Amino acid sequence: MSRPVDDSLDPLERERSHLASSRAALRAMREDVESLDIRDVTANWVNAEVLTRQIDDRIKALADLSDTPLFFGRLDYLHAPGAEEAEGAEGERPQPEAAYQTLHIGRRHVHDAEGDPMVIDWRAPVSQPFYRASKKDPMDIALRRRFGYTGGDLTAYEDEHLSDPAEAARTSRLLQQEIERPRVGPMRDIVATIQPEQDEIVRSGLGGTVCVQGGPGTGKTAVGLHRVAYLLYAHRERLARTGTLVIGPNRSFLHYIEQVLPALGELTVRQATVDDLVAQVEVRGTDDAAAAVIKGDARMAEVLRRAVYAHVTMPSEAVVVVRGSRRWRVPAYEVEEIVRELLDRGIRYGAAREALPQRIAHAVLVQMERSGEAPDDRVQDAVARNAAVKAAVKAIWPPVDPAKLVLRLLSDAEFLAEHADGVLDEDERRAILWAKPARSVKSAKWSAADAVLIDEASDLVTRTPSLGHVVLDEAQDLSPMQYRAVGRRCTTGSATVLGDLAQGTTPWATRSWEEALTHLGKRDGVIEELTAGFRVPTDVITYASRLLPSIAPGLAPVASIRDNPGFFEIRTVAEAAEVASACEESLRHEGSVGLIAADARVPVLAEALKAAGLEYLAPGEETTRRVRLTLVPASLAKGLEYDYVVLDEPGAVVEGEPDERTGLRRLYVALTRAVSGLIVAHTGALPAQLL
Repeated sequence: MSRPVDDSLDPLERERSHLASSRAALRAMREDVESLDIRDVTANWVNAEVLTRQIDDRIKALADLSDTPLFFGRLDYLHAPGAEEAEGAEGERPQPEAAYQTLHIGRRHVHDAEGDPMVIDWRAPVSQPFYRASKKDPMDIALRRRFGYTGGDLTAYEDEHLSDPAEAARTSRLLQQEIERPRVGPMRDIVATIQPEQDEIVRSGLGGTVCVQGGPGTGKTAVGLHRVAYLLYAHRERLARTGTLVIGPNRSFLHYIEQVLPALGELTVRQATVDDLVAQVEVRGTDDAAAAVIKGDARMAEVLRRAVYAHVTMPSEAVVVVRGSRRWRVPAYEVEEIVRELLDRGIRYGAAREALPQRIAHAVLVQMERSGEAPDDRVQDAVARNAAVKAAVKAIWPPVDPAKLVLRLLSDAEFLAEHADGVLDEDERRAILWAKPARSVKSAKWSAADAVLIDEASDLVTRTPSLGHVVLDEAQDLSPMQYRAVGRRCTTGSATVLGDLAQGTTPWATRSWEEALTHLGKRDGVIEELTAGFRVPTDVITYASRLLPSIAPGLAPVASIRDNPGFFEIRTVAEAAEVASACEESLRHEGSVGLIAADARVPVLAEALKAAGLEYLAPGEETTRRVRLTLVPASLAKGLEYDYVVLDEPGAVVEGEPDERTGLRRLYVALTRAVSGLIVAHTGALPAQLL
C-alpha cells in the first residue's frame, strides 16, 4: 500500500510536508530513547554503565542534522516489494517498509508512532534500485525521484520514469549539481550520488576482500567508508563482536574523513594510521630511503622468525620431578621430541612456550599411570608448575621481548648476519645496522619502520587479535611489512583496500595490487577499478594525466564525467606575494581553497599569506574553524580535496623528493586535489612532462 498524500498540494509541497513529518518522527524516536528509565532493569553498575553507553550512542545516531537532508530520493515501485527483497543479510527479519510501494530513501530509518516507515535506510535491500535501476533494467521501479536541497530545506525535485519507454534516458541535473557542489570543511558522505559501479563495491559481502584501484576523484575513499556503513547495517551483530577499523595515511586525512560515518549514524568505527597500530615504542628517529626500503621488505619477516626461534635450545639433561617420596624422570631425548613437535606445528613462540610445561607434565602423568597411580588434571597442572619443569622450560624455551630482539638485530652485526644469512646480502645488512647501537629499548631512536619490525616480532610471540573488517586507504604507499601489520589485524576478517598506483610516493610504493594482497594475506581478494571521475574537472585531470606515461605507464587515465570543465590556468609569477594574490582570487568563489606547495616552500608562503592579511589553516584543522583557505604541504595533500587549488611551483614539488619518479607522482597528487578550479603558479621551469 502507499502512504496517503494530500492531493491539494503540489508535488514539492507534498514532499516538504513529508519531510517535516519525518523530522518530527525522528525527533519522537530520539525522545523515546532519551526517556528510557534503566534503573529497574540492570542487575549491577557494570550493566548499567554498558546500557547507558549504548543508549547514549543511540541518541547520537538519531541526531537530526539541520543542514543535512533527511531523505534525498524516492522510489515508486510498480508492485509492493516482497519479503525476499526486504529481507536483510544473515537472515534478518523482513523490513516493515516492504509493505509500501512509495519509499523515501535517506541516511537512516525513520518510523512513525505506529512503527510504519517514513524514511528507508539507503542500505536496505529495497533501496538498492535507487542506485542501480536503469531504463534497460528498471528493477520494478516506475519512478525514481531525486531531491535538491539548500542546507536542510527541500528546494527542488526531479523525476525519472524508468518504466515509460517514451521518456528518453538522460543525465540527472540534480545529481550533477550534487556532485559538483562546493564543499567547505571535512569530507561529506555521498549517499545521494553513489553510482552503480560504486554501489556494487559498497554492497559486496563481508566474507571477501575487495581491492579498489581508483584515480583521483573516482570516489574510492567514499566507497570504502560507505562499504563500512553498509556492512555494519547488514552484519551488525557480528561486527559488534569483532570490530571494524579504518586506516588512513596520516592524522590530517583522518580528520578530513572523520565526519562521514557519524553522519550516516555509525559511531563505533575506530580510525587509525599504521603508525598508531604498531606503536609499542616511541618513534624518535628516521631512516634514510635505502634502510627504510630494506626494513620494509617482506624478507625481514623471515629474519625475525629465525631470530625469535633461535632462542629455543634442545635439552641436554633429563627433567626430574620430585613428588612426595617419588621421583619421575623424563629423559632428554623425550623432552627433545616434545620440543621438535611443537616447532614442527608452527604455532606461535609464546603459545608453544605455554604448551611445553603441560607436555612435559603429561609425560610424567603417563609414567604415573603406568606405575598404577590415577592422576587427574589437577596433578598435571601441579607438575607443570613444578620448579624443575619451570627451570627446564626457561632454559629450553626462554621468554622473548620483541623490542629487545629487534634492538639486538639492529645493533649486533654478528647476530644480524647469523639470522639474515641467505636472506639479506652484506650491503643490505650494513644499511640497516645502527651506526650508534642503543643501550636499551627506551634510549633507542626507533624509526617508523623499526616499530613495524617490533610488531612483526610481537606477532611471532603472541597472536595479534583480529577484527571483523578493516578499510585500508591510500594503500599504495605501504611497504610489504606494513601490509603484513595490517593483515594481522584481519586474519579472520575481511578488508577493503583502496588506492591508486599512480599516487605512490614512497620509495617502496606498491607495484601491483596482486602483490599487495599477497603481503596482506588476502591473496584471493577481488580487484575492482573505478575509472569515472566525479570530482576532478575535465581540464584539470587532462592536464595531470600528462604525467601518467612517466609514473604509471599501464594505468588508464581517469575520464571525468562532469558537465562543468572547471577553471584551469597556468600562471607565471615573480614572487610569493603573487601566489597569495591567486589565493585571494580563488576565495572570491564559493567553497574551500587549498594552497599546495613543496614542504620547503611552506614557510615562505605562510609569510606571504600573513602579509596579504589572509587567514589560513593547516590540513586537518578544517573541522575546528570555518576558515576557507588551507596551506597544504605537498607531503600531506594525498586524499584531500578543495574546491579551488593554487599549486605553487610544480618544479619544487618534484625536486623535494628523493628521485624524479617519486617527485612526479607527488606532483600528480597535488594537481588532482581541485574540484572546481586550479591555478598552477610558477617562477621556475615546469617539469618537461607537463609541457
